[in-house]
Amino acid sequence: MIRRFGKTGTVLAAAALALVFCLGVDSAMAYFTTYATAGGEAGVRLGFATTVPQETVSDWTKHVTIANTGDQDCFVRVKAFAGADYQELLTYADAEGKWQPGADGYYYYSDVVPAGGSTQELLIGIRAIKDSMEAAAQPEDFNVIVVQECTLAIYDASGQPTADWSRIVSSVTGSGATEEGGGR
Repeated sequence: MIRRFGKTGTVLAAAALALVFCLGVDSAMAYFTTYATAGGEAGVRLGFATTVPQETVSDWTKHVTIANTGDQDCFVRVKAFAGADYQELLTYADAEGKWQPGADGYYYYSDVVPAGGSTQELLIGIRAIKDSMEAAAQPEDFNVIVVQECTLAIYDASGQPTADWSRIVSSVTGSGATEEGGGR
């Protein structure tokens, strides 16, 4: 037996189809009636942090500052290498208390280094060598290599900066300046 839609069934099917169609029209109309035009051009400039270590050596002590010559604020960290005989004898100091040791052997500068700014001085001393060795056994020269790294300062919604050391922007090895003549 074939069943046919009556007038009522056809009207209900048409009404249901019209309802489904009307529900989608509002969002589609909103999409097609809301638009914006743009003209001209705008340059996009990506900023970078570029850091340069500045080192001087006097009296068995290396004086290290890191200058941010880039155009973005950054955080910096420093690690020094002095060879197997002297690595454990290195001492670190700073007058302001801004450099803090990390568990990974780096010394972290606690403040953001602004674009065009620099860190406070970090003193990497070799005085322990001078004090622990007899004058005859002291080396004529030594070499301390300073490696510094930086990462961009990331500001949260409240304006507080944080450092993400998994995203290092630059890593630079210092000059490796040596103290010659024993620094005595």
